[in-house]
Amino acid sequence: MRERINNQIRVKELRIIDSEGQNLGVLSIKDALELAQSKNLDLIEVSPNANPPIGKIMDFGKYQYEVSKKLKKAKAGSKPTETKSIQIKIGTGDHDLELKAKTASKWLKEGHRIKVELFLAGRTKYMDEKFLKGRLDRVLHFITEEYKVSDAYKRGPKGLITTIEKAK
Repeated sequence: MRERINNQIRVKELRIIDSEGQNLGVLSIKDALELAQSKNLDLIEVSPNANPPIGKIMDFGKYQYEVSKKLKKAKAGSKPTETKSIQIKIGTGDHDLELKAKTASKWLKEGHRIKVELFLAGRTKYMDEKFLKGRLDRVLHFITEEYKVSDAYKRGPKGLITTIEKAK
């Protein structure tokens, strides 16, 4: 969405804010334009959906610079999350499961999603579904962080898969 400036603004009146952030009150579009031109600045419609719409008197180039700076700062503050995965087998021992769960707990704390895969090879692919889910639940039992299951158990090409993420 582009901001409207000067003669592009199509409302009768605006709440005007000057370049220092002072509220000048509600002015007609004509008065606001004259005020902006007298200061050799632009009239920018910053919030068209407000009632009445909000206009700011300042240099348009400076306004665009400040907006881009705010966007960059917001982008830098957000961390991308990714889906990490841990893989276990039917015969994986409890100690190894604890280590994998500890890593998974750390990832959950950082906000990542975790795909837990039960790798099935050979005959194990045809074992009872309930037994396989129990094996997958063993590793989930060791996870210390609060989590919720975002993708329930499903069969993948390598075995049984479930996805968990941090509980909000």
